[in-house]
Amino acid sequence: MVFLEFERPLEKLYEQLDKIQQIAAEGDIDVSDQVKELDNKIKAKSKEIYADLTGWQKVQLSRHPERPYSLHYIQEIFKKFVELHGDRKFGDDKAIVGGLAKLGDQTMVVIGHQKGVNTKMRQYRNFGMANPEGYRKALRLMKMAEKFNYPVICFIDTPGAYPGIEAEERGQAEAIARNLIEMAQLKVPILCYIIGEGASGGALGIGLGDKVFMLENTWYSVISPESCSSILWRSWDYKEQAAESLKLTADHMLGFGLIDEIIKEPLGGAHVDPDKMVKTLRSHIKKEVSALMELTPAKRVKARIDKYSKMGHYKTLK
Repeated sequence: MVFLEFERPLEKLYEQLDKIQQIAAEGDIDVSDQVKELDNKIKAKSKEIYADLTGWQKVQLSRHPERPYSLHYIQEIFKKFVELHGDRKFGDDKAIVGGLAKLGDQTMVVIGHQKGVNTKMRQYRNFGMANPEGYRKALRLMKMAEKFNYPVICFIDTPGAYPGIEAEERGQAEAIARNLIEMAQLKVPILCYIIGEGASGGALGIGLGDKVFMLENTWYSVISPESCSSILWRSWDYKEQAAESLKLTADHMLGFGLIDEIIKEPLGGAHVDPDKMVKTLRSHIKKEVSALMELTPAKRVKARIDKYSKMGHYKTLK
């Protein structure tokens, strides 16, 4: 297990538990009472640590190296996933995966950012930072979904769209803007799930839907705490202060009316019990898709546009 800085008290308890179990295995000793006592201590300490996490601690949890990524959820939640490649204009962006899949009897189009599970795969996936061709591939799949009346499911987990010169040359801003206007008018249901990092236009590029949900330990913001700190204070040292000021956690987003619901994670984060998280998301997707499919396309599009039109607060001065 990988422990974050604020989880160090748990690490010591788990080390004690491992030592006791090792002694029991080597000497054939009954340590059930000690194991039970340590289990209780771990549960109590976990509840204490995760009861009131700061914004920065939730950012750290959203980036946990053992946290499930899009492909894990796609492969575990859905059946018969067939990945489709390319934007038919430039190439195939590995930072965004997508294709056809089935959930029960319902065929869906599933799209998500993919960061990669190790160093080699992270480089291959460009750390989940999509180029314009990634967003154009996503749009191509969405338009295909519209043609065959398939719901669209989007898993969002990115530190941002790729900021390289070549991405700008190929129209990064236009690709994201095009996705926003097309998703606003798409005639099939769109469900968006922020499963990790939801940063800037990189998240928005596949993040406009009938419903937007955030897992409990995720964040959603125009900028990362580190980048905000470097702009305002010319240093990354103020990232914790920036995280609090940005109000980027799921609780804040729900309070601002920017998302529709917070999905509870297992105690300690989605990586602690991925199977439980998969079951939670599977039942949630089924329920939400079923409700949206009952509406006519015209009603869905109108509700979607009305939803985003009401966002934000402003005051007209005389």
